[in-house]
Amino acid sequence: MNLKLDGKKTLVTGSTAGIGFAIARTLAREGASVVITGRTQQRVDSATESIRKEIRDAKISGIAVDLATPDGISKCIEAVPVVDVLVNNVGVYEPKPFEQITDDDWHTIIEVNFMSGVRLSRHYLLRMKVANWGRIIFTSSESAINIPVEMIHYGVTKTMQVALARGLAETTLGTAVTVNSVLAGPTRSEGVEKFLIDMARTKNVAPEEIEKEFFRTTRPSSLLQRFATTDEVAALVTFIASPLSSAINGAALRVEGGVVRSIF
Repeated sequence: MNLKLDGKKTLVTGSTAGIGFAIARTLAREGASVVITGRTQQRVDSATESIRKEIRDAKISGIAVDLATPDGISKCIEAVPVVDVLVNNVGVYEPKPFEQITDDDWHTIIEVNFMSGVRLSRHYLLRMKVANWGRIIFTSSESAINIPVEMIHYGVTKTMQVALARGLAETTLGTAVTVNSVLAGPTRSEGVEKFLIDMARTKNVAPEEIEKEFFRTTRPSSLLQRFATTDEVAALVTFIASPLSSAINGAALRVEGGVVRSIF
C-alpha cells in the first residue's frame, strides 16, 4: 500500500532506539523525510547511520537534544521550525513503589513524558492549521488505562497524553489536521530486551522462560502472550501519520495485544 508519505517532513522524538527508532525507520521506508532525536550525538549518529545502511535513499537527519527542558525544546524547534508530522514518542519509565516516588521523580517523568509533547505541539499545531494539513501522534501505552501498580507515575503520564491528544484534536475542527494517541502494549524494546536477559541470567533460565512467566503472572490478560515487536507498533503509527488516515481524529488507538479487557 502506498501511504503517500513521500516528502512529508516528520519529527520523531526519542527515536534512537526502541519504538521510536522503529517508527523513524518505517516512515523513512515510506519516503518521508525524518528527523530523529536523542540525548547524545553518538546515539543520534548511530541511529541515522543504521537507517541509511538499511534504506539507501532514506531522507534522515538527527538532533542531539534534551526534550525534558524548555531550552531543549527551543533548540529542536530552531533546527526544525516546521513539520508535517510530529510523533511525540520520547518517554521514560521506572518501576518504583508509590511511597518512594519523590516530588523530583514526579517532576522528571512529567517533564519528559508529558510536557515535551505539550511544548512541541504548542509550536507545530498552529503551523499545521495554517497549512491545513498535519498529524500529531502521541505514543502512549495500555498503562494509560491499566495504571501499573509498580510504576503509578508512569501510568499517570500516559493517561495525561491521551487526554491532551483528545483535547488538541477538538481544536482541529473542520481542518485536515488530526491528533491521535497510540496505546502500545508490552513491547520488545531495547530496555525490555535487557530486562529479559538480566533476569534470565539471575534465574539461570532462558529469556523465553522469563517472557512466558511475565505473561502468566504480570500481564495474564494479553491475548498475544508475547511481547509485541517495535515494528508492529510502528506500522500503526505510520498509517496514522499518512494522508490515508484522514478520518481518524481524536482517537486512542490500541496496539497492545489485547491486554486491555474492553471492547471500547
